Amino acid sequence: MTIDNSQRTNRTALVTGGSRGLGLALARQLAGHGWTLVIDARGAIALAAARAELAQLTQVIAVPGDVVDATHRQALADAAATVGGLDAVINNASILGPSPQPALLDYPLDTLEQVYHTNVIAPLALIQAVRHHLRPGATIINITSDAGVEPYAGWGGYGSSKAALEHLSAILAEENPELKVYWVDPGDMRTQMHQEAFPGEDISDRPLPEESVPGLLLLLEGQYPSGRYAARELIEEESS
Repeated sequence: MTIDNSQRTNRTALVTGGSRGLGLALARQLAGHGWTLVIDARGAIALAAARAELAQLTQVIAVPGDVVDATHRQALADAAATVGGLDAVINNASILGPSPQPALLDYPLDTLEQVYHTNVIAPLALIQAVRHHLRPGATIINITSDAGVEPYAGWGGYGSSKAALEHLSAILAEENPELKVYWVDPGDMRTQMHQEAFPGEDISDRPLPEESVPGLLLLLEGQYPSGRYAARELIEEESS
């Protein structure tokens, strides 16, 4: 996407999982559009590298840690206060679960609990943590998946967690009409997580996450009603 300097803004976004994949691709575009960024990731080294890159374009606060940790979420809320509030929260961080993924009857329940904690509970907990730092009309984007609506065999843990996140997002939107709440399917992407879902397979035919980012930017910088969107379909609709 070509960056139009006339679209530059002083808005601020919190992006979880911002050191690689879709999170980093989105952070790069937001930085180019002048957004101030708060980013996090579990890997401190990769996060520091992302921050160094993004800081050449905009103000960035990088907070290493895991979104399932309440202390880390408070650190993100403190960072939000430092930058004067948030215009957007993008809950992108998630985990796949075991690789290869087991059938539900063989799924270790302690691992399933971890998947739900990361993919469902942590996004809501983060929104709760930063709720008093959301600016009027703020946008919430929860990254979901078509596995949350399609019953793919072998995707029971991840898919059901994303289904729960989708319905949670819908209720959040219903309860908070003053916010723009989007639950977004970015589509298949050539990422580390997607590779882990298909161990040993060639996924080079999948689009890079950068191809889904323009759809997210449309939601972040437009006036779409709260709801479920497929990022790449939204791009096609706007270009047709």
